[in-house]
Amino acid sequence: MSKFDRHPTVKKFREQNILNEDKAPLDADWLRKLCLEAGADDVGFVEIERAEIADQRQEILQAFPVTKTLISFVCRMNRENVRSPARSVANVEFHTTGEEVNQVGREIVATLEKQGIRALNPAMGFPMEMDCFPGKVWVVSHKPVAVAAGLGHMGIHRNVIHPQFGNFILLGTILIDREVTARNKPIDYNPCLECKLCVVACPVGAIGTDGHFNFSACYTHNYREFMGGFTNWVEDIVESKNAREYRQKVNDAESASMWQSLSFKANYKAAYCVAACPAGEDVIGQFLQNKTGFVQEVVKPLQDKEETIYVVPGSDAQDYVARRFPHKQVKSVSSGIRPNSIQGFLFGLPLLFQRQQSKGLDTIYHFTFTGKEYKKATVMIREQTVQVQDGHVGKANLHVRADSKTWLRFLAKEENIVWAIVTRKIRVKGSLKLLLAFGKCFPS
Repeated sequence: MSKFDRHPTVKKFREQNILNEDKAPLDADWLRKLCLEAGADDVGFVEIERAEIADQRQEILQAFPVTKTLISFVCRMNRENVRSPARSVANVEFHTTGEEVNQVGREIVATLEKQGIRALNPAMGFPMEMDCFPGKVWVVSHKPVAVAAGLGHMGIHRNVIHPQFGNFILLGTILIDREVTARNKPIDYNPCLECKLCVVACPVGAIGTDGHFNFSACYTHNYREFMGGFTNWVEDIVESKNAREYRQKVNDAESASMWQSLSFKANYKAAYCVAACPAGEDVIGQFLQNKTGFVQEVVKPLQDKEETIYVVPGSDAQDYVARRFPHKQVKSVSSGIRPNSIQGFLFGLPLLFQRQQSKGLDTIYHFTFTGKEYKKATVMIREQTVQVQDGHVGKANLHVRADSKTWLRFLAKEENIVWAIVTRKIRVKGSLKLLLAFGKCFPS
């Protein structure tokens, strides 16, 4: 017997025959009770093979290769706190409930681990994998998992609405290496009332009445003190010659707000879509009893609040705020989103697209990227929509051939495109006006 085999830990493990432990499916009722006792307000189970999460499967298995089942759970937030126009009140509720979600997930995993069940609980929200920014930085997409687990459906505001608790919930997901005796299916109706209160409450017009969602508008304002907005603030500091010049870019309240985010967790500038939503059995009563009163009490204070709204210059949000909320102060900023790869650039186009800026455009763009990252792609802008496809599809109105490194430097405003065209690092076949029109659709 080798020295390794004689080691007390090895001997005890083999004596207990853990290698032959029972891998039978976990009892669903037992597992549900475990989750509820740990503090979850509702829970559902989804097998890894489920079609509804097929596009997430590879990433889930990359995070935890032995995943057999996903446990999705929710924790309720206090509604009135979220509805408050005072951002400190709403943010404490988001952060406190977020910490609760993480603690509930940790407690469930700890209990399962004691039972010899392997399990992993990714973060509810932040921290995330910021080395992947500005790409996908989260480990598991909680929303589609929650929908597959029967915990609600996405409303037009892109938040999951629980049939009972409404959208006043935060989501958690746990990956386990066991099957479960019963799985949940999506509910057969959408709790979203399509009342459009989220549309009228949103300060940047990110939610369209037709269901369109402007990611860039939401991200630039609501996440001003996160990620890209933080990067933009740091660059304001670096580019300022002195304190006076810095104060011309960032006022004292904004500096104090950034300090607060750095000290007490990053604060959201608005979650008015969540605050205004009356859906859910526990929530709808106040709305049904007096719709006008609900709007006056919940929605109007958010609309009337005097505040700074952060927008990208030339964006749909800039026009929307000036037209819809003239009493709110508009401040032009960079979103801070700069792709670090050609694939990231193409991935981000639908997210940054400004459909109002694309009016009248009916154009097919062919891109050929050379050098370090070779890629062919087609971007079609038509009827105020954008489609991105691999390869060259259709007849192009404009063909752009660019060195990939040069193109990324141009997007980061580190390269002058005129000079790049003169030096033939970027070549354009077609009208330069179409290239300018393209840029107008994707301000950042």
